[in-house]
Amino acid sequence: MEHLFTIIRQTRKNFIQLIESASIEELNQVPAGFNNNMIWNFGHIIVSQQLLCYKLAGLELKISDQMTLEYQKGTKPERFIDKTEVEALKALMLSTVDVLESDLNAGNFVNYHGFMTTYGVALNSTADAIRFFPVHDAFHYGCASSIKKALNNK
Repeated sequence: MEHLFTIIRQTRKNFIQLIESASIEELNQVPAGFNNNMIWNFGHIIVSQQLLCYKLAGLELKISDQMTLEYQKGTKPERFIDKTEVEALKALMLSTVDVLESDLNAGNFVNYHGFMTTYGVALNSTADAIRFFPVHDAFHYGCASSIKKALNNK
């Protein structure tokens, strides 16, 4: 799992760099042909990791209910995200991984309610979820990268 957490952190660091390379306006813009923006994809992977690892294990999420409501699957950007909130999301991007790793090492994940992802992958344990969410993270990093390219090619 240690190497997997290294990969997870690197993908998220890459995503942070992408976010830092965009203006606040670019982060919030939904280009033609897209249904979300860069910052929604960023927040979405934080929320998804929490839902896949904590909620399905019957544990309390480490993020706010409001954040979950705004970035969970099936949502879309509904408001302008300001610099203060972007900074808060950037802090959560890596801290939630650190807390997850600590909770995993402490044996806090005992129960898990199996789940079939829309990707077609069955998750039957927290370990399965940890192995899956880097694929999900990379997908949304790719979406945000495509959005940035679309904005720069206008």
